Parts: sequence; C-alpha cells; structure tokens
Amino acid sequence: MLTKRTDLRNIAIIAHVDHGKTTLVDGLLKQAHVFRANQHVAERVMDSNDLERERGITILAKNTAIEIWDQDAKQKVKINIVDTPGHADFGGEVERVMNMVDGVLLLVDAAEGPMPQTRFVLKKALEMNHRAIVVINKVDRKGADPERVLNQTFDLFIELGASEEQAYFPVIYTNAVSAQAGRSPDLGPDLQPLFDAILTQIPCPKVDLEAPLKMLVTNLGYDQYRGVTAIGRIHAGQMQVNMPLARIRVDGEILPESVPYLNIHEGLVQVAVDSAQAGDIVVLAGLEGIAIGETLTDPEHPQPLPPIQVEEPTVHMTFGVNASPFSGREGKWSTSRKLRQRLFDELRTNVALKVVEGDSPDSFRVSGRGELHLAILIETLRREGYEFQVSRPDVILKENDEGKTLEPFEDVYIETSPDTVGVVVEMLGIRRGVMKNMVNTTTGNVRLEFLVPTRGLLGFRSNFLSATRGDGVIHTLFHGYLPHSGEIGERASGSLVAYETGLTSTFGLKNAEERGTLFYGPGIPVYAGMVVGKHQRPGDLEINVCKKKELTNMRAANADNEARLTTPRHMSLEEAIEYLGKDELLEVTPLAYRIRKQLLSAHERGRLNKAARKAAVEAVS
Repeated sequence: MLTKRTDLRNIAIIAHVDHGKTTLVDGLLKQAHVFRANQHVAERVMDSNDLERERGITILAKNTAIEIWDQDAKQKVKINIVDTPGHADFGGEVERVMNMVDGVLLLVDAAEGPMPQTRFVLKKALEMNHRAIVVINKVDRKGADPERVLNQTFDLFIELGASEEQAYFPVIYTNAVSAQAGRSPDLGPDLQPLFDAILTQIPCPKVDLEAPLKMLVTNLGYDQYRGVTAIGRIHAGQMQVNMPLARIRVDGEILPESVPYLNIHEGLVQVAVDSAQAGDIVVLAGLEGIAIGETLTDPEHPQPLPPIQVEEPTVHMTFGVNASPFSGREGKWSTSRKLRQRLFDELRTNVALKVVEGDSPDSFRVSGRGELHLAILIETLRREGYEFQVSRPDVILKENDEGKTLEPFEDVYIETSPDTVGVVVEMLGIRRGVMKNMVNTTTGNVRLEFLVPTRGLLGFRSNFLSATRGDGVIHTLFHGYLPHSGEIGERASGSLVAYETGLTSTFGLKNAEERGTLFYGPGIPVYAGMVVGKHQRPGDLEINVCKKKELTNMRAANADNEARLTTPRHMSLEEAIEYLGKDELLEVTPLAYRIRKQLLSAHERGRLNKAARKAAVEAVS
C-alpha cells in the first residue's frame, strides 16, 4: 500500500555551468542553520574536491540534507539535496542521480537564459517525469532580463516535450550570492519563498513501507575507516543495520550481503542510524566490491531495479606505461599492473567511462564523454602519483545497418564580439561545421550556433580563444551520430623537436626561438625526440636546444648576458592534449607534462615519413 512521506523531499539542483547551483546550495545550508553562527564556511562548500575548487566547476554529484519547518503541516521536513555538475562532459553524474529524486530546481541565468547544458539536464529530468521549479538566478546582474529568460525557458520546456503539468512550472527569482529569493524580480530578505516552493511544488515520496526491500546503488564514495561507501535511495521497504540482504549485480548474479554501517545525511556530515525506510537517501559502508547500478533487496524476494542508463562515450585515448628516457624518475606508480588496476577501479564510480585492453599488454583504451572528461581523469591520476603516457584524443566511429560510417556530432554554441565573428565562422567552416543560427545578444555580442563533427572540435578551443582574444565563450552538447563528413585538415604547423638529451641552454634556445614558439626556458632537462616548441611552418624541425656557445678568449665576459629569451609558453593539461599530433604522445608525471614523438629516434621517424610519402605517390599513380 502506497503512503506519502510528507516529512521528506528529495531534489536535485541542475543547471548550465556557472549559473549558480553550488552558491545557491551555500545559501540554503546557511538559512537552514546547518552551520554555527560563528563558524567559518568556505565559499561553494559543496565543491570539496581540490580540482573543483581550482577550476571553479562542479565535477562530482554530491549529497547534503537540511531540515525546515513546514508551517502548514506543523512538522519538520527533511530536504535531501543533490548538487550536480553543469558541464556536458560530466553528464553521467546527472543521469544517475535522477534516480534518487522526485523533483528538480532548474537554475537559469537571468542574463544568459537557457544554455546548452540547461537543455541536456532538463531533458533528463522530463524523461524521468520529474516536477521542476524554475529558478531565475542572478537577477541583479548587468543585462538581466527575467521576462525574456522566462519566455525562453517555457519555449524550451515545450520543445523538449514537457507534459501539460510539467510545462505549468512555478518560478522563483533569486540572487544566490546574497541568498535572497522572491516570486517576482523584487526579492525578499531571504530564501523563504524558495523553501515554500519546494514544500508545495515538489512531490513528497510515495512509498510502500510493507513491501520487500529494494535499493538502487547510485553513487560510490570512500571512507578511510570503513572502506567503500554506497549511496542510493531506498525505493521500497525498510532497512536495518546487519539485516540479511541480497545484492543483485549488473550481470544478474545474486550474492548474500549484510549492512554493518547505515548512515543518512544531515547537513554536510553523515550520521549513523539503526534503520531507514523507503524514500530515504542512505549511505552504506562495509560492502566490498559493490558497484553502481546494483540492487540491494530482500533475499527471499530478489528482484532487480531497472539499471542506470548512461549515454555512450564519444572520444577515446590510449593510456600506456611511460616509455620515455625519464621514466621512473618522478612518479610513485609507473608499472602497467598499477595503471591497469587504477583505471578499472575508476569504472566503479565513473559510469560514463569505458576502459578496454589496448593493442599491447601495457596500453589501455579509455573512452569518455569529451576531452575535459578524460583530462580530469588524467589530472586525478597524476596527483595520485601515477606516471604514464597518453595519445591524442580521437572520436569513436560506428557503422549503421547499411554499412556506412557514422561519427559523433556536437551542437556548438558560441558567444563572441562582432569583430571576431568572421574568423570564428571561417575556423568552423574549415572543420566541417554548419551554421544553424546567428543572433545578436542584449550585451552587444553575437551568439552563434553550429553543428560540428566532434573530430573538428579536437584541438579547437585554444585556437578559438586566441582568435577571439580571450573574450569568446564556447559550449558544446552531444547531438548524435551522423554520416561521416569527410577529411578535416590537420594542424597547420609542425613541432620543434629536441635533437639530443641534456639541459637546455640559453644559446641553444636563442637559435630555436627564431623558428617558432618555445615551451621551455634554459636549464630544463630534455631528451632526444621530445617536443620543445611549436614550429612556425608545417613539418617538424630537429633542433639542438642543449647546444652551448663555444668558449674562446676573444669574447667579453658579459657576452652571454646580452641574450634575452622570449617567455616560453607554459601549456595547461587541456592545451597540451589539444596540441598533440597523430605521431605524438603526452608524457604525464606528478611533476610535469612533456610532449614527445612516438618514435624518439630521428632516423626511424625519417624512414617512416619516407615510406609514407612513397605510398602516397604510388596511390596517386
């Protein structure tokens, strides 16, 4: 028999990147008195991961809970809140948490309006038949137009096929930074209007407390004292500590289990409880080998819940053991066994990732949602002490029933100044992009919409930022698989490649910088075959950056001091990945990134290029 749990609400906060989700959660926590009056609280407290704080984005979905007083029902109501990522590459985090909630808060920027990721996350919420509260945030922002944004949001609901009930959504206006909300752009003193909307508009869980236990594992964590923790919502029945359970794996195998530790969220901490019931989001510990998508159920009535559906990856890279001359100098873990174990362990928590064995015993093919998705994995492994090498990203191709090759395409949304529109259109045209729309924004910029093959976007972002002088903004969203669009030109310039192993010298670098842009300054160890700069012309150039000036007694004592080098270009991880050519690898260690040629020997590279040119001539003739 279904009953309503009026003392509980489960919600997710979803939005495009940088529209204020995590800042709004800060305000909700503070006004629910989760913190002491004199307690120092970090900004964006839910972004607890170091990478999240450094980059200013949410990468992992995280849970918290608050309690508020329901004046109408005269009772305390617990609100479980899930903060989700706003970047499309981490959409797998959004897809799985939708199984835990009954409604969503959809944040939309009062100036920007619905953006690409707004479409993606709203589509997932509507597919789960969730009720949405539209929160128009940043109403104090310059250029804010809440009325226009509301109309655009309504159009988006209709376009995505929302039901009549879903399209009749409540609207709350907020300023997350000052923690104010209102039913109109004239905000009140606090977030009480938002709390009221959650209580009245988000449906409370309808549960069967007498049914056999069913719980779907939606997320995994780790506790240094209790090991792996499993997070999920109890869909039916009740759970007690140490009660016998059946764990149904994704492949259908049933294993006996019991739960030694049972926790629930209260604020930012987990509190141990003896029991929980349907509708609760719980944290279990002590279950070895548990994985996302598995069902915990009554051993006498083992019935699995529907598995978590996540969209397929579109981009892959090859991870391998570091084979450079500097291998083993800087990393803690550098063997194929350790790398393999770590990559397959990542699959337990990163459901949008895929890992398969590579062509050789010490390489692995890792597939993800995009370059940023894989770059975050690379950065995480590097910080954990792993030393390895990766290839350039490449797209995952498919074949349809007629045997035609299909490739992934992205919807690309760009906002830039009118002066740089021409160069952006030209750059994407070369990369097989097709313009779908172009409109002027209220801020004087131009918003462009393109359909571009994912191949065309590999290595595009850094060039785009340079072309728009850092003012352009680009967002992408997976569109689908379409027929192969043909060849796309490779990188226009080659690389400056170190000729010998040693320390870079000012004299050698001075000669090299006349040929292109350098990546390193003097006194840096390099090895033969390592890329030390970007050539200003097509083709690679071998150059001796370790060469020292010949010592004679005919020069002044301060002659070397006259040499002045241009500041080298220090690339971020994403920029280094974008730079990679087909015959190049990125060496990743805890201390450095190094771009290198796959074949370190100049003689072997020359012989391979000669054979390739000969084959091309024969093919033409």
